[in-house]
Amino acid sequence: MKNIFKLNSSLNNGLTLDYKWDSNVCDITVTNNSDKTQLLGDITLFTADMPFSPDTEFYGEGYNMLSQYGGAINDFKLIGSFSDYDHYKFKKPDGMNQVYNMIIFYPKEQEPLLIGFASCFRFNGWIRFNEKILQIALNGENIKINAGETIRLEQVYIEQGERNSILNSFADAISKNHPKRNFSEIPTGWCSWLVYGPDITAQNIYDNLDAIQKNGLDLKYIQIDDGYQAYWGDWFDFTDKFDGGIKKVCLDIKQKGFEPAIWVAPFVAEKDSSLFKNHPDWFVKDDNGAPLSSADVSFGGWRCAPWYILDMTHPDALNYIKTVFKTMRYDWQIKYFKLDAIIWEAMPFGTRYDNSKTCIEAYKMGMDAIIEAAGEESFILGGNSPMWPAIGTVHGMRVTNDNQRSWYQFTQLAKECFNRNWQHNKFWINDPDTVLLQNQMVKVIGPDGKDAYIEDSVSNDEFIFNAAYTMASGGMVLSGDDISRLTEKNTELLKKLLPPTKVAAEFDDNSFTVGRAVINDKTTIIYVFNFDDLEKDIKIPLNEKREIIDLFEDINMGICKNEIYFSAFKPHYAKVLICKKINKK
Repeated sequence: MKNIFKLNSSLNNGLTLDYKWDSNVCDITVTNNSDKTQLLGDITLFTADMPFSPDTEFYGEGYNMLSQYGGAINDFKLIGSFSDYDHYKFKKPDGMNQVYNMIIFYPKEQEPLLIGFASCFRFNGWIRFNEKILQIALNGENIKINAGETIRLEQVYIEQGERNSILNSFADAISKNHPKRNFSEIPTGWCSWLVYGPDITAQNIYDNLDAIQKNGLDLKYIQIDDGYQAYWGDWFDFTDKFDGGIKKVCLDIKQKGFEPAIWVAPFVAEKDSSLFKNHPDWFVKDDNGAPLSSADVSFGGWRCAPWYILDMTHPDALNYIKTVFKTMRYDWQIKYFKLDAIIWEAMPFGTRYDNSKTCIEAYKMGMDAIIEAAGEESFILGGNSPMWPAIGTVHGMRVTNDNQRSWYQFTQLAKECFNRNWQHNKFWINDPDTVLLQNQMVKVIGPDGKDAYIEDSVSNDEFIFNAAYTMASGGMVLSGDDISRLTEKNTELLKKLLPPTKVAAEFDDNSFTVGRAVINDKTTIIYVFNFDDLEKDIKIPLNEKREIIDLFEDINMGICKNEIYFSAFKPHYAKVLICKKINKK
């Protein structure tokens, strides 16, 4: 399929592109053949007539972790809730759909076609299309290229074949450029956010620690989320709910046999923070030389807005970040860091101290500083992150939006994560967000202005769906419930998810109804999901006889030969089937 593309060898102002193919991978360089310094703007690398019909389905990546796209060529849709364009205010050409760094088309009666960027060292890649045109392009960010200079751009990858096969081959090509940061385990633990939000207290943490121990749950990391700090940016100033500071809580967590984990938004600060007030010169600037407000170029921020972007090309700002993480690692004894809002360092907005750096290079400088300060043995989890720039910079990656106790959110997270299951153990450890197994009372403001309480209304079947989704991700298992209030039944369900399988399910098709994870040569796990509102019949082919055990229902279904068949499989429900190979006598 790569033969359908026309090369764009000659650009304006004396710039030329050179292409070198090696199988499905193309290295591209740009040379300035003029006698003047030029600026690299948007560069179209390849152009083709659209080879597929308008109703051809596709999946495309976003720049941001929260942005994914699907639908059809003539029906471009957002997967999830936050687009790069409506939410983050990125621009795209009129009359063109645009995704970032990777797209896979699913033409009828043909094998899928994958187009993507196999590297992300300095520049962001786009795939643009409509019913007539297909383009592969790159954002040069107006970086200077001197007369006679040659600059390496990013590698392009094109392959057609069976879905799981080409995704895995693509991942291998990317990994050659950006090797995975290894970590000795897939973390398990508990997270405070979906129970307490920003109102977290030290006592909340102690209560859940005691409950985890009492219930015998193998949850190692205790993740203290947003809310402990007085201001975003001032990570050593705490709310009055942590009078003894975070260090005491972290040391208490270790004393009880667990590991403390901390949430940090390292690259942003709010306007009332001491960091911003005392060091405005450390921040990315607007056109007038003042600190750039996030609200002026994108959305202001989900809390404590507007945010300002700490400039990682500024040496003093970089040293500040190193001090923060060294203190947390060696004084507070933390080895697990959940980083949030880190896409802001990789936003193509504003002016930096070193204007020779792209936003991706600035982001990578900040991440390298964090790794250096935290130590190679620490675990770095990316959240609200840029996708391709983050490859090789984190150990784990949140690959979905935040979970919520609602059926809609359960299905949304499953679609978001399963489209990225192929990235697990290739780029990082996938984080499907916290698993939720129980309703809770939620405080709201009543019409009279007084506090009122409502209870979530998720069904038991829907919670089982969320548990199966978490397991099918193959990744991290973090409980998001109040452990002290978990019922015995839900405690036992949580135990079935531990330890993580480590293997992400590969799905039979992009409906995500049936997924399979080969654990070893004797055991395969089959996941069955019904996203629909109605019952459906589901047939699951088997390539040999297997003993089938329904994990969540604790039922041995006996020996199945050629297929597993479910008649009227319940809506909003899932099953986890442990399939054991039959020993031949």
